[in-house]
Amino acid sequence: MTKPLRIILAQPRGFCAGVDRAIEIVERALTLYGPPVYVRHEIVHNKWVVDDLRAKGVVFVGEVDEIPDGAITVFSAHGISEKVENSARLRELPVIDATCPLVTKVHREAQRYEALGREIILIGHEGHPEVEGTSGRVRQGVLLVQDAKDVAALQVRDPEKLSYVTQTTLSVDDTKDIITALKSRFPSITGPELRDICYATQNRQNAVRELAQQVDLLLVVGSANSSNSNRLRDLAAEIGITAYLIDDAKSLQPHWFDTIASVGITAGASAPEHLVQGVVDAIGRLRTTRVDTMEGEAENTRFKLPPEVTGEQLLRLTPKATGQH
Repeated sequence: MTKPLRIILAQPRGFCAGVDRAIEIVERALTLYGPPVYVRHEIVHNKWVVDDLRAKGVVFVGEVDEIPDGAITVFSAHGISEKVENSARLRELPVIDATCPLVTKVHREAQRYEALGREIILIGHEGHPEVEGTSGRVRQGVLLVQDAKDVAALQVRDPEKLSYVTQTTLSVDDTKDIITALKSRFPSITGPELRDICYATQNRQNAVRELAQQVDLLLVVGSANSSNSNRLRDLAAEIGITAYLIDDAKSLQPHWFDTIASVGITAGASAPEHLVQGVVDAIGRLRTTRVDTMEGEAENTRFKLPPEVTGEQLLRLTPKATGQH
């Protein structure tokens, strides 16, 4: 008799506190103010979440100038530049800011360093919304570094007056080589404490490292444009295990499970848990399975919701904001 396929679920996995908060903000905005609610960029990088909210009356736009006058406007979890914030303010749009508090903390750190006369180096991925938002929070702009090799090519104004900040969806492990290279070339450089790195990113990577030692195949539930989901898949591949990034159960290929004894499943920080359970159920239809959850870091962080969605400070709506555009 064939042994059951062992499925091991990573712990932690899926939604982080910042994503939970951002989605709840949009859901509450729909309830309090009614659709349509306009969101600049995807609220979080997950196709299912975006499609679900769109079906409920959320309109996702690329830029603020696409939002009708008076319409409820939500800024995504990734944060925005000062220019975007000002453009919404000039139009007097009723705004709810869903920026992750950890991203806001990075913005403040960058601004504090700049106020001290320091040039800012940002460790992150070019084109990522969070990088664009952080870059646009300092007056002089930033020098972007994507890997340790970039450090050698940096041209700075004054090597004695440098500070660095990092994209929150990078872990301590992702950034340590870059930070080492920066400190080697610029001994006077300053930066945030390691504890300021996003806890959720690090915890999910730690779980994947451990899980990859125990299974024959790793599945990462998450969207292709999710930075942290891609990193989880890449991390497993670096360890030497076959790993796939999948949107949901529809992405599964039956032959993946023909000859293996165990499969690990995790999810990026913007992927909902029901997609993971859907993958587990779909594998169970292919083979007899046994499902276990690994021991891991318990996450109890909760971020406070903004007053515009708690009833403490409701936005004043003009007639144009009621959907009569």
